[in-house]
Amino acid sequence: MVDLSIKIGKLKLKNPVIAASGTFGMEYRELIDVGLLGAIITKTITLKNRAGNPPPRIAETASGMLNSIGLENKGLDDFIKNKIPLFPANKTVLIVSIAGDNEDEFAQLAKALDKIKKVSAIELNLSCPNIKHGNRGCLIAQDEEATRAVVKSVRRVTTLPIIAKLTPNVTDIIKIAKAAQEGGADALSLINTFYGMAVDIETRRPKLGNITGGLSGPAIKPLAIRFVYETYKAVDIPIIGMGGIMNYEDAIEFMLCGAAAVQIGTANFVNPAAYIDIIKGIKAYSEKNKLRSVKDIIGKLKI
Repeated sequence: MVDLSIKIGKLKLKNPVIAASGTFGMEYRELIDVGLLGAIITKTITLKNRAGNPPPRIAETASGMLNSIGLENKGLDDFIKNKIPLFPANKTVLIVSIAGDNEDEFAQLAKALDKIKKVSAIELNLSCPNIKHGNRGCLIAQDEEATRAVVKSVRRVTTLPIIAKLTPNVTDIIKIAKAAQEGGADALSLINTFYGMAVDIETRRPKLGNITGGLSGPAIKPLAIRFVYETYKAVDIPIIGMGGIMNYEDAIEFMLCGAAAVQIGTANFVNPAAYIDIIKGIKAYSEKNKLRSVKDIIGKLKI
């Protein structure tokens, strides 16, 4: 029997397949057994209510999709009161994604979540492509000092595992990844979406209300794998790979290049059972290759 369990810092998952932030709601309980998932990451929450970006917010592209949701949510208080109770206790690991405009907001969110028993870890969304932070007009994860400072501020107020979600829209992701590690991150999520846009040639207008959005799906997989491969060689903390994973073969590619676990996002919109199919595929692959543990393939790319 192959061991599918994975450790991300002190966080233990029954398998390496995670539902990515913003792509999985508890209504999926009617379609799949959520207890089979390694973990679920919630839609990103902020301290206060956010209206999000103007519609249209989603546009299909060749081998992918653009989204420009803009972190729409009802804020921390509503999340604690109305969303947390929807997640069944002891079914699977719950990771909460948070975002703020500054270090203090991230710390306030983390401090509040630290007290909630159902919450097993925090993912810091430092990289939403539809949000700008501070006076510099850039993403937190595009600035190594800002990244280090935010992670450090969260580390001061919680003992929960911290996962830093980074952007590919940078010149050198290694510097950002190292800054997150130095700040106290227990793991990295690589990668968030790429900047992109699409145009309706009949109306001659952008297809997204925000003009640009985040590109996800199979189109970005080769790029995402490269980021994981290069970062794996440069840091000492686990990496959670993401970006266009549609089947177990994609997941195995990421793991061979250094990912300890994978997040599934866009695939869920095509096939809500993709998570389960991928878990089964990873197990079958491991058994076929006579592996004792799925951990035996992490970073085992042959060069």
